[in-house]
Amino acid sequence: MKKLVLLTVICLWHTFIFAQGSTNSDSLAYQLQRAKINAMLAQRTVKFGQYSESLSKHTGIFGLQTKKDIRRSNDILMDIAKTDDSIFMQIKILLNYRAYQQQQAQTKSVQAENYSLAYMGTINKLREQIDELKRAAIIEKQQQGKRLRTYIIIFVLMLGSILYLITKKRRVNT
Repeated sequence: MKKLVLLTVICLWHTFIFAQGSTNSDSLAYQLQRAKINAMLAQRTVKFGQYSESLSKHTGIFGLQTKKDIRRSNDILMDIAKTDDSIFMQIKILLNYRAYQQQQAQTKSVQAENYSLAYMGTINKLREQIDELKRAAIIEKQQQGKRLRTYIIIFVLMLGSILYLITKKRRVNT
């Protein structure tokens, strides 16, 4: 029984260590990806501020915008659009990390459940074997008791017949 408890504790400990080791690296990659996206969003905010500022600049005659002003604004706007595309790609990667983490968690959950069921099956099998051995031991003790009684009866009968023969021989000799 002690071996069974020790085996169960060791198996649970290994399962716990395995689960801890793989979770940290995934969450670290997830956190790094989130930091990268947040930095890109901060860049976009700065670029959008530049765009708003370039729209308010009017360097032309009579306070109108020149072609150069419009081109500068369009260049900033194109840069914002490229940044948005990059942000969308990085968000997709982040969502893939998240889906991967969820899949890993489900896989580990199924594995842990399978391990638990296997351990429970093994424990039940060992309990059945122990019960069978106990029954076999009881039957063996009963059989030994019957044999011992048989031997005692045979011994008593032999002793009685020897005594009978000795007493009969004495009677015949006397």
